[in-house]
Amino acid sequence: MNSPQTGSAISQVLIALMKGVTYHEDNPPLWQSLINLQAGVREYTAVLGLELILDEAEGYAFLRQRIAADGEEELPRLVARRQLGYPVSLLLALLRKKLAEFDAMSGDTRLILRQEDIVNLLSVFLPDTGNEARLMDRLEGDIKKILEMGFLRRLRGQEDEFEVRRILKAFVDAQWLSEFDRRLTEYRAIIASPQPVEKSQD
Repeated sequence: MNSPQTGSAISQVLIALMKGVTYHEDNPPLWQSLINLQAGVREYTAVLGLELILDEAEGYAFLRQRIAADGEEELPRLVARRQLGYPVSLLLALLRKKLAEFDAMSGDTRLILRQEDIVNLLSVFLPDTGNEARLMDRLEGDIKKILEMGFLRRLRGQEDEFEVRRILKAFVDAQWLSEFDRRLTEYRAIIASPQPVEKSQD
């Protein structure tokens, strides 16, 4: 039987995971509790149709909806799917590619990019609207969405510098990245295609 201390610790871990991603660097004691109690965490979350994704090397953990096995009843979703627009999806792919290049060339673990760097990554794939201010507003909105999703983190005291969070590797995996060129071709075609004009009603 679990002791009251163990029950309290696993409750704190589960609550943190239900709220979002748990990072080693943000709360080392909580992270250590997760490592020690991960077997129990997996049992609890499995009942809810969730699975624990834990990467000790990269220092992050999160809950993901478990795919039902053949013949198994599909449970209601607790983790909502996010529908992403093409610019946001494209920027996530570009950041993932940048992270892979960084890992191959650098011994550092933190990829830091300025806002200007991020804008330059995406702007070359967007059509020239002739309205630079409007384009910048759109790109800043895309960056804000990715900040809210937790794939970027603004550096403390630096308004225009961001860390690319390594959890991005879990969402944009190697297989997805291997198809990057094909996906870029699709994005270019969609972005460059003329948008349908609504006909006015007589």
